[in-house]
Amino acid sequence: MKVLILTIAIITALGLVLSIVLFLVAKKFRVEEDPRIDEVEKVMPGANCGGCGFAGCRAFAESAVKAPDLDSHFCPVGGNDVMAKVAAILGFEVKAKAPMVAVVRCNGTCANRPKVNEYDGFATCKVKATLYSGDTACAYGCLGCGDCVAACQFGALRMNPETGLPEVDETKCTACGACVKACPKAIIELRNKGPRGMREYVSCVNKDKGPAAKKACSAACIGCGICVKTCTHEAIVLENNVAYIDYGKCKLCRECEAMCPTGAIHGINFPKPLDKEAVKARIQARQQKAREENNKEA
Repeated sequence: MKVLILTIAIITALGLVLSIVLFLVAKKFRVEEDPRIDEVEKVMPGANCGGCGFAGCRAFAESAVKAPDLDSHFCPVGGNDVMAKVAAILGFEVKAKAPMVAVVRCNGTCANRPKVNEYDGFATCKVKATLYSGDTACAYGCLGCGDCVAACQFGALRMNPETGLPEVDETKCTACGACVKACPKAIIELRNKGPRGMREYVSCVNKDKGPAAKKACSAACIGCGICVKTCTHEAIVLENNVAYIDYGKCKLCRECEAMCPTGAIHGINFPKPLDKEAVKARIQARQQKAREENNKEA
């Protein structure tokens, strides 16, 4: 009995000694946390989506507090309002950024891109992409399993059963980039919303040459370069047989959209439908005027 009591006493004493040692060590090596981290975290949206490039809102707050400025920090979910609050807490100035939205750069609807294969495996784009190029002849387009929809925390994406493509609800999209990361084909891009939501983009990423791209999808970009020649603002480049519109240079004149022979260029949220013939007439008149001026100079 005495042995048992002695054993318990020794263990208790040892526990107390170790507790005191741990307390002293923790006190000595304690790292004081900047209270502003908590303040910044409180004004964050709490989505923890990773769209800012950090593991979550807490990680963003810690990095922002330690940073010399906020040039490399932006919360896509909270936007400019949240960043203004963060800047006020930290005593920084921050420039407002143009709102962005996810854009699906694939025009391969069921009608434009008929199936040539039938996939009956695990229904995710990631798995499907590792196994083969897809159900259609286009090896670059949407795989249609909806990984982007599953990745979106804000309900901004849905699969259209008629087209087989994902659709973005821009009123819900926060431009967090989760869908961009989830797409193994890299067909989703974050672009500026544009003035009053108006924007132009090439809805295709097919890098095959014209005949092959057109055979795979009737609405594919065929790399003809007509849009590049038409644009007077140098907003369009042609690389790897596919055109790309720089939204920073685009003036929304819609001339490229009118001249595209396959309809691969899309205009969104314009107040009026595109009058292709009127736009083509305007282009022809401008080109004729340029030729006349060149003749005079010659």
